[in-house]
Amino acid sequence: MGIRKVLVTGGAGYIGSHLVDGLIAQDYEVVVLDSLVPQVHRSGTWPSYVNSRASYIQGDVRDRAVFQPLVQVADAVVHFAAAVSIGQSMYEIDHYVDSNTRGTALLLDILVNESHQVQKVIVASSIGVYGEGAYKCEVHGQVAPGIRSKAQLAARDWEQKCPECNRPVMSVPTPEHKTLYRDNIYSMSKYHQEEMALLIGRTYGIPVVAPRFFNVYGPRQSLSNPYAGVAAIFLSRLLNGHQPVVFEDGGQLRDFVSIHDVVSCLLLMLEQDGADYLPVNIGSGKRVRIMEIAQTLAKLLGNSVDPQITNQGRQFDIRHNTADITRAREQLGYIPKVSLDDGMTELIEWARTTPDGAVDFFDQALSELERKGLLVKPKV
Repeated sequence: MGIRKVLVTGGAGYIGSHLVDGLIAQDYEVVVLDSLVPQVHRSGTWPSYVNSRASYIQGDVRDRAVFQPLVQVADAVVHFAAAVSIGQSMYEIDHYVDSNTRGTALLLDILVNESHQVQKVIVASSIGVYGEGAYKCEVHGQVAPGIRSKAQLAARDWEQKCPECNRPVMSVPTPEHKTLYRDNIYSMSKYHQEEMALLIGRTYGIPVVAPRFFNVYGPRQSLSNPYAGVAAIFLSRLLNGHQPVVFEDGGQLRDFVSIHDVVSCLLLMLEQDGADYLPVNIGSGKRVRIMEIAQTLAKLLGNSVDPQITNQGRQFDIRHNTADITRAREQLGYIPKVSLDDGMTELIEWARTTPDGAVDFFDQALSELERKGLLVKPKV
C-alpha cells in the first residue's frame, strides 16, 4: 500500500508550508496541524500563503486528543512542529524541552501503542546537533573540537584549535558520523527528537528519517521573528534601514540552502527508502561566510548600509559548520540546484511584497541575551 495521506505538523510554518505545496503538487492528500504560535504567526491566524488544497487544524502536538486521531489515519507523518531558536532556548528551557522533546515523545507513544497505518515518519533535526562542525588538523587528521571557552571568546580568539595539540585546524564539510556536541538547549532537544524517533523506528520497523537542516533560507521566513534564520534577520534589519549585526568577526562559515532544494530532498525521503533509519544532512554543499550573507543582501537590495561587526561572541555559538551532502546525494539522488544569488534575490523579492511586512525586533532580542549574560564582551 502506497503513501497518499500525509500529516504535516508545523505545516503553516516556513519549511512546512513549502513542503505542503510540494506534496500537493505531487497529488498527495495533506493535513496540517499547527498551533500558530505568536512568535512565528503574529496575527494568530492562518497565513495568506497556505495552500487551499490542504486541510488545516489548529492545535498542539502535545494535546493527545487532537494529535492521536490525525496520526492514526495518516500514511506518513512529517513532524516539523517545534520551538526554534538557539539563543532563546538558553533561557526558555522548560518551553523548548516541553515543545520539542515531549511533542515528539507523544507522536512515538501513539505509534507504539495505538492502531495506525503510518508507513514513513520524517522528524526534523538540525545542524545544531553537531555543535561545532568537522575540522582537520595537519598532524592528527579529522578532529572534533568542543565549544570554545568564554575566555577564548573574550580574547577574540575566534578560530578553533586541535584538541590534541592546540594547533590551528581547518574547517571541512561535516558528515553525519561526526561526533555530536550539544551546546545549547535547542540542540539538545533536536538531538533527543532525532534519537528517540530513530530508536523507535528501528525497534518497531517503522521507517524513520531525520533530516538535519543546515541554514535554510527563502520566501516565508518570518521577517519579524528575531530568532529566525540569520538571512531573514539581516534582511529585516536592512529593510528597516538598520545595520545587520554580525557577531565575532563575520568569518564564520555556514552552508546556506534554498528552501526549494530542501523540499526536493524531503520528497525524496518520503518516496524512497535509501535513507530510512538514518540522519541525513540537507545543505547546498557550499561554504559561505556570515559576513558575505549580509553583504550579498545589501548589494542585491542596492543598499549602502554596512554590517556592524560586534567583535562579541555568544556563549552558545559555534565557529564553522558546513554540510557534507554525500549521503543525501548517494542514497537519495539529491542534487541542490539553486545558487546563493538566485535564492537571495527570490527572498528579497518576496520580502518586498509580503503583506506581513518586516518589523525589526532584533534589538529587543539582543538586549535579552545581554541581560541573561550570554554575550561575551572582548577583554579591554
